[in-house]
Amino acid sequence: MKKIEAIVRPAKLEEVKEALGKFGVKGMTVTSVIGCGLQQGKTEVYRGSTYTINLLPKVKLEIIVPDDLVDKVIDIIVKNAKTGEIGDGKIFVYDVLNAVRIRTEESGEDAV
Repeated sequence: MKKIEAIVRPAKLEEVKEALGKFGVKGMTVTSVIGCGLQQGKTEVYRGSTYTINLLPKVKLEIIVPDDLVDKVIDIIVKNAKTGEIGDGKIFVYDVLNAVRIRTEESGEDAV
């Protein structure tokens, strides 16, 4: 199993979530986060004063999938989150050694 962690623009969350649901992804964890990367924030003017916002709002998706679905899930996220502009986000993939569903005590892929 693999954990796919995707950092995307908040405006793209619904598109990504709907596409993953149509593909059959049954569950995910979504967290509001802030961060910076190549985008390096943005400069705004408020009441005549210029200030820089270094940390921008993003959404982090965490999805556990069987090894054979990793590439397809990544493709779906990229196709639905991409705008072509700096700040579209990143995807990270991690190994998952085990998962346990607390209610039924199922483990491994059955728990996902």
